This record gives sequence, C-alpha cells and structure tokens, in this order.
Amino acid sequence: MISQTSPVSIDPQFLSSPHVLLSTLQALRQKVESEGAITFNKWQSGIHRAEFLPSALNLAQYLALRQYDLRELQSALMPWGLSSLGRIEARVLPNLDAVIAALEVMCGNYSTENFHRQPLESFFEGNRLLLQHTKELFGTDCPHRRVRIMVTLPTEAATDYELVREIIRRGANSVRINCAHDNPEIWESMIAHVRRAEQENGTSCKVMMDLAGPKIRTGEVLKPPDRKRVFRGDRILLSRCAPKSASKLETGEAIASPIDQFQTCCTVPEILDLLVVDAPVYIDDGKIRTRVVDTQYRLPDGQLGLLLQVTHASPKGVKLRPEKGLNFPKTILSLSPLTAKDLSDLDFVAIHADIIGYSFVQHPADIDLLQQELSLRLDGRSPSPAIVAKIETAIAVSNLPELIIHAASKQSFGVMIARGDLAVEIGYQRLTEIQEEILWICEAAHVPVIWATQVLESLVKDGAPSRGEMTDAAMAERAECVMLNKGPFIAEAITILDDVLTRMEAHQSKKTPQLRALHSW
Repeated sequence: MISQTSPVSIDPQFLSSPHVLLSTLQALRQKVESEGAITFNKWQSGIHRAEFLPSALNLAQYLALRQYDLRELQSALMPWGLSSLGRIEARVLPNLDAVIAALEVMCGNYSTENFHRQPLESFFEGNRLLLQHTKELFGTDCPHRRVRIMVTLPTEAATDYELVREIIRRGANSVRINCAHDNPEIWESMIAHVRRAEQENGTSCKVMMDLAGPKIRTGEVLKPPDRKRVFRGDRILLSRCAPKSASKLETGEAIASPIDQFQTCCTVPEILDLLVVDAPVYIDDGKIRTRVVDTQYRLPDGQLGLLLQVTHASPKGVKLRPEKGLNFPKTILSLSPLTAKDLSDLDFVAIHADIIGYSFVQHPADIDLLQQELSLRLDGRSPSPAIVAKIETAIAVSNLPELIIHAASKQSFGVMIARGDLAVEIGYQRLTEIQEEILWICEAAHVPVIWATQVLESLVKDGAPSRGEMTDAAMAERAECVMLNKGPFIAEAITILDDVLTRMEAHQSKKTPQLRALHSW
C-alpha cells in the first residue's frame, strides 16, 4: 500500500475514509519498525553508552520513515484533526502510535488488546533526551531561553579580562577558541579569564577548542604587470608549492610565458593530483569560481601545475589574495582531518577543553581517529572532552547518521552546521534545504546542533544588522546553540541575539509553532 515513489498506491480521495487511513498507518508503522530494526541491529554492537540506545533506535526508525513520500498521507490526516507527522523527528513510533490509536477509536476498533496508545511519557521522551544531551554538552540550563549562545574569542581575550567578563555577562553560554590562531600560552590565558568570569557572574561557560584541520588555502599570489583583479575568462596558474619570488612575474620571463596569468599555490599540494579537467575549484568562499582546463601545465619555473579558467567573478573583478580558502566541490579529498599541528595541539586541548570542534570530519573512521588520539593522551585520567563534528562537505552530510552513531555511542556529542564551507561545497541554493535536513536528522538522534557562520555578521563587525541577518538569527532558534564570530561589536550582538532568541522561543520550539497570545492586535 505504501511505496517510496508515492505515499499511497490508491487514489487519494479514498484516504478520506478513517478505515483506509488506519490500514495505511498500520502498514507504514510495520515497515518503519522492521526496516528500522535492520539498521539499528547493524549499529547496536558498537554502541558503548547504554543511554544512547533509545536515540540510536529512533534515528534508525526515522531514516526508515523518510524513505517514503508521505505528503498525500499528511494532507489526508489533517481534516480529521490528527497529527500530520510533520514534527515526528524526536518520537517516531510514539507519534505513529498516537495517530493509529485515535483512528482506532474513530473506526470503533478500540479494545484493550489492540489499543496502540503508549504512555504519555514515551511521547515526550525524545524531547527529554535532546534536552539532556544538550545539557551534557553545554552545561546547565539557561534560565530564560532554550537556545545557547557561543562566541568566538579574539586574541585580545588573553589579555583583556573585562572583554571576556562582558561576553559572559551579556549571555554567552560557551566560548570558542580557534586553534588555527595563537598558541597554548595565549589559549591558557583565555581559559583562565573564562573561569574567572564564570565565578564572578555565577554562571557556567563551556570552552570549545576548534582544531584547525587541513588548511587548504592559497599561498603567495603573483600578479601579471598592471593587473590587480581577476575577471571572468581570466586564467590562474595553481602550483604545488609557493612561488619563489614575485619579481619573476615582473620580468621578461613572465611576459614571455604563453599566457599572461595570475599565479598562486595550494597549501595542501597533494590535492592537485586528484583534480581532473573540468573539475571546479572555488577560491575565497566562491568569490572566484574556476574550472580546471589543464592538469599538466608547465609553469614559468619549470614545474607542473594546473591551469584554471575563471568562470564566475564580480563584474568589477576580485582581488586574488593569499591565505584564502580553496574548495573543490566535486572532488573527493582523501585527507586526514588531523594534521601534525592538530596532533600537537591535542596535547593541550585534551586536558583544557570541555568540547573539541572537529574540522573536516567526513567519515566514521575520522571519529574513531580522534577518539583514539584522545584516549592516548588522557589514558583514563580524566573524562574525555565532548566532540562537535563540523559538517562542511557533501560527504559529511551523506555520512551524518554514521558519524552520529560512532561519536554519540561513546561520549557527549554535537554537530555544527558550518554553513560557510558547506554552502561553497554543495551550492548556495542547496544550503537552506540541507541545513534543514541536518537539523531533522540530529533531532531524530537527540543530538544538539550549533548554527554557525555569519550570524549577525554586519552587527558584529559594523554595529548594525541587516534585515536578512535578523531573520536568519530568528530561524536559528531551531538549533540548540547559535555561534557568533568575533568582532568589535560582539557585546552588542550578544545582547540582541539573546533578545531575539528569547522572543522567538515564545513563538516557536524547533519546528513546532507556539501559540502564545498575540499582543499587537
């Protein structure tokens, strides 16, 4: 009766019958339970925390449910005043059972033997587990709002205690230290200031230390004579190592080269060996978009490199700068997420961090690798920090359920939607769709989510938010935590975000509208 291509194999008008609806829901429940059990049984032996078993089972059942197109079924349930299954994430079987129980009563099939209604506690158990896991990750509940606020600390937080105290006083529940910058001595000073501010403010503030991961960036940039900006149609030479000297492109040697181009390099040179002709290469968060036109191009200094052609750039041109991100959207990058620097940083991070932000995680084995490295450093002497997996590639999205199982089955775990890199990797038009799906998958597993990248960016940097940013901040209420980046107006941004999240909580909780009395009319 139910298929993956169509929600119901019969004419939708027959769904107006409660008897047909009942049989349809019963068939759907059976499929969800049996197919979910197959997935859960594959996971069960690797789940070390017994308290995570209910969450893993619900995730397996949700994945089974979402193999089917249920839109016609949803429309058929609504006129009967029944749940349309649109907010089923945290409680798959209890939600289905509640609808089935109501239909049984409507159809006169009620009996104590076949009545499907489960205890009320089971219906809200998923919500309770999500709140519990959020508290484990971010600490004590915030008294006036559900959603936490995380703030990235600037370098001056190591020397400016008043800045740190103000950040926490304004409402930050956790802080982020980016290990791509500074050093252990500075990080230690930052953390000391956080702990002191916790004491003075009488509040809890978790410290997340973000491992840098592979820094795939442009290196030194060499420009042709009289050229400052890259335009559509231009060509860029991408080498495997930094150019030796800018002077070479200012000499006759550069002018004598076949094409008058810009030149830069990739800080992770082995990536270039994976690229093929027509593969897209994006520079500086996609401000410059190119495609590979030659993988064996002879550079002026004799080495082989790649020749890129610019396919998208601003009509006014874009400056090609060093230390800007490189993205390879359609190329599978087989890189370890833990670099030599990360392994060195872990010696400090494992002991001092409450949470570890894990960059460039893509495969379950990446989770295992970090857990092994933490185990080596801690050797059971102290609790392992929680892990937050940063979802920033298409592969990480497709592997998200397995990443959750590998991590949350052993320790406290959360997910960060790294919307900047993710948008470049999957396309901006798909970002809104995918961030919704990440939220749903994580809610089904009762895993907290951090909504990150460019939240109130104009406000943080310039002191005034855009209208679009305010809407984005309001949408962030569906996550468990919202991250602000550093900037001169960070204190003001925390106050405004705190107000927005508190107001929105009265109107919405995750996907569920809250019908607070309206006061504007």
